[in-house]
Amino acid sequence: MSEQNPILVVGGTGTTGRRVVSLLRERGIAVRAGSRSGETRFDWSDRATWDAALAGVRAVYVVPLDGELLTRPFVERAVELGVRRIVLLSGRGIDVPGYGDVTSGVGATHAEGEKAVRASGAEWTIVRPGWFAQNFSEGFFRDAVATGELRLPAGDGGVSFVDAADIAAVVAAALTGEGHAGQVYELSGPRALTMAEAAAAYSAASGLPLSYMDVDPEAFVAELVKEGWPVADAEGYAAAIAPARLGMDAYLSDGVQRALGRPPTDFADIAWK
Repeated sequence: MSEQNPILVVGGTGTTGRRVVSLLRERGIAVRAGSRSGETRFDWSDRATWDAALAGVRAVYVVPLDGELLTRPFVERAVELGVRRIVLLSGRGIDVPGYGDVTSGVGATHAEGEKAVRASGAEWTIVRPGWFAQNFSEGFFRDAVATGELRLPAGDGGVSFVDAADIAAVVAAALTGEGHAGQVYELSGPRALTMAEAAAAYSAASGLPLSYMDVDPEAFVAELVKEGWPVADAEGYAAAIAPARLGMDAYLSDGVQRALGRPPTDFADIAWK
């Protein structure tokens, strides 16, 4: 890719997006990091920002806006403007009965987004990661981690946490390499850990004390509402944790191996930063 036809990373300052940007730049590839406040302004809710971000672009990494059905119009506009390769961040379990509700806000975003890229006419690749390991350091669990106690309704179900750096490496390969068109990469780590095991492993690696406390789902929702969460958001968070409690997040996927020709990074070997 030249400066005249760079790669656009939508969500270029996010957990996976900024890692993709870094990987591409390390390889000397021109890239635009699109975000509301970044170097290339991109705002999902402001379509006036789309065309400028897409101008001259030939490949796009799409991190969708959860809860909104904007992926299809964006993908259609991208193709109209000359984009020929699209890599979409989707969600694990989107086609697994009982895993989640595809009619929910987030579920509909992923289901509709996958349909959109498949029908786009561009070369497409879909990545479906499980729980990010970095949820402990920069995602959903960060605030709880800071208190030293992770309270979740996950029971003792296993979770095959995937390193965000592995996700970024798969995305970068799909954006720049051959053989990835039409592929759906399910991404996980090499083993499943219970939340208690993951909390202990994170504590050992980071030096921060962290314990795990299983909480009844209804009590968990009540706790979040007491903290000021809207009921719908609290129930949505509990629903997102439910597959772990049911043992549905323990399965291992081969996407990292298939895309990169190497095994995924183990939770204990992640570079926490």
